[in-house]
Amino acid sequence: MAHKHWFTSMAQNTAKAAGSSAAFSAICILTFVWLITGPLFHWSDTWQLVINTVTNIVSMLMVFLIQNTQNRESAALQLKLDELLRAGRGAQNAFINLEDLSEMDLERIKERYAALAERARSKSGLTPGPGPATSELERQ
Repeated sequence: MAHKHWFTSMAQNTAKAAGSSAAFSAICILTFVWLITGPLFHWSDTWQLVINTVTNIVSMLMVFLIQNTQNRESAALQLKLDELLRAGRGAQNAFINLEDLSEMDLERIKERYAALAERARSKSGLTPGPGPATSELERQ
């Protein structure tokens, strides 16, 4: 459990730092320094390999960091939505944990609600299409 807490804390702090303007500035400066050292190293393969290796390692680590951040944010958002469904009158509690269903089940539910929306639109006289601004232009 301590490992999870350590990783979560490290991931949050790193994501915050990596997304800062200071981190962007540091990367810009590092890239500029790398570029101006090119003539000193005669644009050698080693000179290119250094930047390629560093950027590949940083990119790979950032992918995992971004995925961890998105997983946490997605889980928190899902819990908030589940609570709104649970607390709302008339809401269908069957939608709680909907993200755990298979793709086929989700598609079936989506089709059901698309049909319900279409029936509601036809009863109210609304039809999908251009908004009022476009209709106004067509009349002129």
